[in-house]
Amino acid sequence: MSPNDKPLVWLYGDIKTPPLSADARVEAGFLLRRLQRGEDLEMPHSRPMPAIGPRCHELRINDVDGTWRVIYRIDSDAIVITDVFMKKTRTTPRSVIKTCRKRLKEYDDA
Repeated sequence: MSPNDKPLVWLYGDIKTPPLSADARVEAGFLLRRLQRGEDLEMPHSRPMPAIGPRCHELRINDVDGTWRVIYRIDSDAIVITDVFMKKTRTTPRSVIKTCRKRLKEYDDA
């Protein structure tokens, strides 16, 4: 990690094998490293999540049994991870959106 890389701040979730396959874990690590270096990721790897808040996005990691999502926010000093889950429907569950908003508010207020 370069001194210029932003740290990852994990509010919730892990990227471990299992439950992710080894290949999915490597892909997640590669994409997170790109974010740490300041790269802007776009579809198909990442998409904005304005329903959660400004600068919020979701990484999309394809795996053998489905697609994992890593919800994150890009701050000036860090990449803040708010959730990691397997997405089973086209839309993000309202409970995930609500929980991520709550975690970010608590983080910002701390």
